Amino acid sequence: MTRRRGRFWSNAMAVAYKETRILRHDRAFIGVVVAQPIMMLILQGVVLSNKPANVPWAVLDWSRSEVARRFVTEVEATGYFLPPRPVASYEEGRQLLRRGDALAFVVIPRDLARDVERQEPRVQVLLDGSDPLSAARVGGYIAEVGAALDLGTDHVEDRRPQRPRVPVRGPGPIDVRQRFWFNPTLADRRFFLSALAGMLLTNLCLSVMSLGLVGERENGTYEQMLALPTSSLEIVIGKVAPYVAVSYVLAFVSTVAAGAIFGVWPRGSWVTLAIATLPFVLASLAIGVFVSALARTSAQAVFIAVFFILPSFILSGVIYPYQFMPPGVREVGGLFPLRWYQIALRRIIERGAGLVDVAGPMLALTLLFGVLLLGIRWRMKPRLG
Repeated sequence: MTRRRGRFWSNAMAVAYKETRILRHDRAFIGVVVAQPIMMLILQGVVLSNKPANVPWAVLDWSRSEVARRFVTEVEATGYFLPPRPVASYEEGRQLLRRGDALAFVVIPRDLARDVERQEPRVQVLLDGSDPLSAARVGGYIAEVGAALDLGTDHVEDRRPQRPRVPVRGPGPIDVRQRFWFNPTLADRRFFLSALAGMLLTNLCLSVMSLGLVGERENGTYEQMLALPTSSLEIVIGKVAPYVAVSYVLAFVSTVAAGAIFGVWPRGSWVTLAIATLPFVLASLAIGVFVSALARTSAQAVFIAVFFILPSFILSGVIYPYQFMPPGVREVGGLFPLRWYQIALRRIIERGAGLVDVAGPMLALTLLFGVLLLGIRWRMKPRLG
């Protein structure tokens, strides 16, 4: 009995030693294992922050007064906002919010000078509530500026000819009246569920396709496949076609479930949602094929796929607003298809956007798909050895 137990542990240690020697020479596997914690440590400890940065906003200034200019200057001086985008009409500012080109729209009334004289100055701020965290913080910073603005004893211009200059009789804060669009109650549920399909499709596409070509290589049929009278593009399209159908089923089920259970139905057209999904699915599947073309073993393919999935969730904006990310990191997130698809999803589901409103994200996804096809074609050329 003792001899049998000793043989058992001896055999187990022999197999473990063999596997250790194999892993020791698998540089790709070791590289991914080491790089992942370093990457996540940098992202969580350095890159991510709850403070907004580079917030796009628009201003409709009907007052043209000194107080209005001072208020806008003080908001920009907080360091969280980009230079304001002046608009000429209320409808123009609403369209900027609807397209996602502005997170805040400040409306300064025509009678601000008179309201200052009466100690009752007010401005209206419309905020994009589709991202509750961004909306609450951005609105809070603008309200703080209005509450702390010292009107002093300056003179404020009045455009009326009978009273060209109006004295301000004392300091008084500006009352910032906030209104949240697309998500009036700032429910976090809408923010997360609107991008649920993107997260599920990213996980599905990269997971299933990352093992496609590796499986051919491990089964010894990779060279035979390349020798067939088919081009690399035809091979890729043939491999991804079944999973496009599966992806549409998954996207439909997740969207219907979010609506039926939690009431988060798309406000835009289902046709627009289906059209915007196609380039994202193709780009995500192409990433999986490219990973499979790079990897030599199934273990390498799985780890490289995870290496793409985790940063995609963090840098794309599905969980954490990408507007809060510092310059450079925000641009890196644009290399992931999920960044553009979540923008399209939230515009369609939360804002009721049409096909024209999501043309930009769709173009970016199409370009990513084209670049990935070129990389796959280069990698799949037959090579000796």
